[in-house]
Amino acid sequence: MRRDDRDDPFDDIFREIERMMDEMMQGDGRGGVSYEQGPAGFGSDTHVDVHATDEEVRVVADLPGVAKADISLQCDGEFLTVGAASDVREYDERIELPARVDPESGSATYNNGVLEVVFDRVEEATDIDVE
Repeated sequence: MRRDDRDDPFDDIFREIERMMDEMMQGDGRGGVSYEQGPAGFGSDTHVDVHATDEEVRVVADLPGVAKADISLQCDGEFLTVGAASDVREYDERIELPARVDPESGSATYNNGVLEVVFDRVEEATDIDVE
């Protein structure tokens, strides 16, 4: 007996899930959505999460197949630039941070293809003493 796809009771559910996933992947890269870039940048198979608390900003990126020595990080307080290369592809991404950070406070770890970078937040406003 041959299966008739028109009679699949789950067809509508799977189509709706697929539609929602497509809609979600068209996001702007915030909130845990993968960055949509070309073949030279972070692509749909690379996931970047940015988390912010009152004390710190944490960036977590998947960089499969990259050697630790081939990762380059730069931060200007507002953006984190990640450069990396593997035998298969190159990564080059400028990630806007959700808050100003102290670039000198940055620390990074890389384990099993996952890069994690943590920065201390800086206050948006500073008190100025009048003398």
